[in-house]
Amino acid sequence: MQFIIDVAGVILTAYLAFTNNLADRILTYFPADGEEVLEESENVSEASLRSLPSLFGSRGLPDILLRSVEYQRASAVTSVTENERPVTNPDEALVNIFCTFTSPTTIRTTTGTGFFVHSEGVILTNAHVAQYLLLGATDTLGEAECIVRQGTPAEPRYRADLLYIPPTWVQENASLITAAVPTGTGERDYALLYVTETVSGDPLPESFAALDVNTDLLPRTIKGESVVAAGYPATDLFKNGANSPLYSVVADTSISELYTFGSNYADVFSIRGSDVGAEGSSGGPVVDATGQVIGMIVTRGDDSTDGPGSLRAITLSHIHRTILEETGFSLERNLSGDIAYRSEIFTNTLAPFLTSLLSQEFN
Repeated sequence: MQFIIDVAGVILTAYLAFTNNLADRILTYFPADGEEVLEESENVSEASLRSLPSLFGSRGLPDILLRSVEYQRASAVTSVTENERPVTNPDEALVNIFCTFTSPTTIRTTTGTGFFVHSEGVILTNAHVAQYLLLGATDTLGEAECIVRQGTPAEPRYRADLLYIPPTWVQENASLITAAVPTGTGERDYALLYVTETVSGDPLPESFAALDVNTDLLPRTIKGESVVAAGYPATDLFKNGANSPLYSVVADTSISELYTFGSNYADVFSIRGSDVGAEGSSGGPVVDATGQVIGMIVTRGDDSTDGPGSLRAITLSHIHRTILEETGFSLERNLSGDIAYRSEIFTNTLAPFLTSLLSQEFN
């Protein structure tokens, strides 16, 4: 009998210990009134990020695309299509973009890097390259042409049209079109182009080798991790003219710092110096260990801390969040569907407004 009592005592003691522990765990999730709840989050806290000035933080964003029934319908009816030719080597999807804008009084050219982000021929690049196509959308300012070149040395392959450029970027950065070397923080400095035809007149390929993009928020633990950067440095082209051969460069580097435009997320990161770090590489991809794009090169970095050839890149999560704000649709949806039709609707809806801003810089 005593044995049974002892066993019962042990069971009761264990039960009470378990319930007390359970009660403590419950209080962790349901604290008493007045207690502060500390939640763990994968987001990078603002205190852990270095701040960059935001041009758009204190003013409203243009809502032209959100208010356009035609644009919303064109984007909503299209289905999201998969990237049919994903690659992990950035060199396979890398392109050089050479744009020319011809007006009655001037001829302007610019070169930059881009990369295919969808097998249907969609290219991600910088807004300060793509804005030339916006100027060419009217007959009053002049004519624009962007040639997409590939290979090493780069050879003319395709012609491209504008699919999307953030209205807020053009509104705040129209003056950059007259700058010999564009400057800025890189905020919303991105654009989508799509291939329309081959330079040779041959049929377009059925699909394009394209990099997959990762739009997840970057954790602060990514600092110090190894990445791969790619681009078309154009030092020789700027020195010797447009006929100079242009070679792609792919280099190993690492992430040195994270920055925010006040979003409380990592909007920009810097990478240590490499052979990619020169004029012309802006618009190139930064790829993580899985072969997915996590950033796009936008500006020079700080060579004094990160070494010669350092660069800064905007995160794909920044692009995803801001394109959702301005169009109402995710980056994934903006990359697929009836691309040619959406481009036409975008031009008809937004180009007159944006062109009026840019035209002031030419007059």
